[in-house]
Amino acid sequence: MTDKHAAAPDETAPRRKFYGRRQGRPLRDSRKRLIEDLLPRLAIRLDGSAIDPASLFQDRQEIWLEIGFGGGEHMAAQAAAHPGIGYIGCEIFINGIASGLAHIDAQKLDNVRLYAEDARDLLAALKPRSLDRLFLLFPDPWPKSRHAPRRFINQENLDRVAALLKPGAEFRVGSDDPTYVAWTMMHMSRRKDFIWRAERASDWLVRPADWPASRYEQKAIAQGRTPHYFIYSRL
Repeated sequence: MTDKHAAAPDETAPRRKFYGRRQGRPLRDSRKRLIEDLLPRLAIRLDGSAIDPASLFQDRQEIWLEIGFGGGEHMAAQAAAHPGIGYIGCEIFINGIASGLAHIDAQKLDNVRLYAEDARDLLAALKPRSLDRLFLLFPDPWPKSRHAPRRFINQENLDRVAALLKPGAEFRVGSDDPTYVAWTMMHMSRRKDFIWRAERASDWLVRPADWPASRYEQKAIAQGRTPHYFIYSRL
């Protein structure tokens, strides 16, 4: 650890209204131990001051951040494939956090830090132009129209994403929900600060080679749903 923000779990994080479950099935004892022992060593703590994410790591070439890492499969695969980057994973679902910790522990990853509260609070604390890549993969689509304000993709959040990404940095979005796919395209097409990297009609239907699959994505495909893969560059 190289920074005061990489310390104990955040006990003073702002409390936004959160929709959805915080925990599913009871954790196995081994997962409970990871929450108790490993998470405090990896957790990012907010104290009201601005955070330079590079200070959370030692000698990392780039900083990548994933919003809602689910079971942690994609996060762990990327961190293992790119040991020279610092990887920040955000997840609020306890079972997902425990799963992510299990991947980190099994692969002995030393380039991952976690934020186990609402990702929006961490985004608000990070210094501008401090991220080289940001992932939003298969977020809760909130498909009912009355729940649209709960979707992460909105003008306010996209403004913050744009502020955090360096020029040329990537913003990757994945979804298998038709409503969320259309919603993403609508909002991103209005942006003048991003460019969609698709060159062919098939680009958004084929998972890039450097985009590891998650357990959720594989489940969606098995159930007949079609994932879509968006890659945007910050102008």
